[in-house]
Amino acid sequence: MDKLFIFDTTLRDGEQVPGCQLNTIEKIQVAQALENLGVDVIEAGFPVSSPGDFNSVVEISKSVTWTVICALARAIEKDIDMAAEALKFAKRKRIHTGMGISPYHIKYKFNSTQDEILKRAVACVKYAKKYVEDVEFYCEDAGRTDNVYLARVAEAVIKAGATVVNIPDTTGYCLPTEYGEKIKFLKENVKGIHNVILSTHCHNDLGLATANTLAGVINGVRQVEATINGIGERAGNTSLEEITMILKSHKELNIDTNINTRNIYPVSRMVSSLMNMPVQPNKAIVGRNAFAHSSGIHQDGVLKNRESYEIIDPNDVGIDENTIALTARSGRAALKHRLTILGIEFSQDKLDKVYEEFLKLADRKKNVTDDDILVLAGKDRADSQRIKLEYLQVTSGVGVRAVASIGLNIAGEKFEAAASGNGPVDAAIKALKQIIRRQMTIQEFLIQAINKGSDDMGKVHMQVEHNGVNYYGFSANTDIIAASVEAYIDAINKFVK
Repeated sequence: MDKLFIFDTTLRDGEQVPGCQLNTIEKIQVAQALENLGVDVIEAGFPVSSPGDFNSVVEISKSVTWTVICALARAIEKDIDMAAEALKFAKRKRIHTGMGISPYHIKYKFNSTQDEILKRAVACVKYAKKYVEDVEFYCEDAGRTDNVYLARVAEAVIKAGATVVNIPDTTGYCLPTEYGEKIKFLKENVKGIHNVILSTHCHNDLGLATANTLAGVINGVRQVEATINGIGERAGNTSLEEITMILKSHKELNIDTNINTRNIYPVSRMVSSLMNMPVQPNKAIVGRNAFAHSSGIHQDGVLKNRESYEIIDPNDVGIDENTIALTARSGRAALKHRLTILGIEFSQDKLDKVYEEFLKLADRKKNVTDDDILVLAGKDRADSQRIKLEYLQVTSGVGVRAVASIGLNIAGEKFEAAASGNGPVDAAIKALKQIIRRQMTIQEFLIQAINKGSDDMGKVHMQVEHNGVNYYGFSANTDIIAASVEAYIDAINKFVK
């Protein structure tokens, strides 16, 4: 079978999603999980963008063994210098450089010409080759670029030494037939094209990222750039799990990947938890409802023969149908087993802390779900925050003015305040603002129930504006008022030092 290389950009393009930023330790966790998943290339970051991104690429390079570590760089010598420096510890390394080549980019972004852009493209590849043998060139906005000019650029960068040529549908504009024909045109008209790897990088603005990627693969692409859960700029990127399972399900395509599909679900949950980005229930492959059957006809068909309504065995993507039910009577071993399935490993001390919180939750809920467990596992991150919620007491009701009393621990010092408001959340936040005297405005306030039921764990995502900058907070609690205040505090901790 033909080999398709999987290039994962969760830690670069995926991390550009507002509110989904990870620290270096979390990025290393994800990178190691991606290596165990079997991805061929990890795009670890954009080193010149910030000291944090630079350091993350350095540390990921040290922690990963066989996977190629890739660093992004614009077609600027300083960017390429920083990428090469960040990759110095990588066992296998790649610099991913390039620039916009569509009329929109050439005219409005660069105020340049096609010939000048071509010269810059060749120059940046030659410069990157001084540092590494493996150089990938991205033709940004190739989806809206004339095929003849795209072919000129591809041929020139191949001649300059590029080993991979990336054909991004940056705006998610192409139709699958259009994108497939673009790849076919390059395969038939670019000298040296058979000596390099063609790559896709498709965005999902029109919901066509995976379809366009597949069209590219069918027409000769042999590297796919994707993210876990399809996260990424705007509407997201090609979903790694989708393209992988399409190829696994359609053996007639005769194309295989190195992905250990049984690790897909645990890695999906890990990324969702660390990035505080829920997976939509109807998400293909990894959504909560992906293998759920509510129709009586469907249930009957699945019970008689799974393949009547399921084209994928849940076990193939790491979903254990015979899971151990977690209740207030479950021990540490059962909790540890479930955490392991979800891709989380804890020391004994940390497990003991999470287990205590688990027991409290299990006493309040009939069924403790995987999402509940992931929320509990992530709560330890709040322990290191400067501002912590000590207590919250709220009085509210029909015909009664809502009143809230709040206690905060700020760097070890205790503060208390009380306020009334238009509802319990408003009252609690007004009381909090009496202590944290900053100009802050809530831009977005999203409440999500994980499952159904009045005893459910509720997730709250909060976007808070301070001095013209947006900060993101997250929390989860069976008390939605407490979760709202905790999410607000989580956001404040991002800018109050």
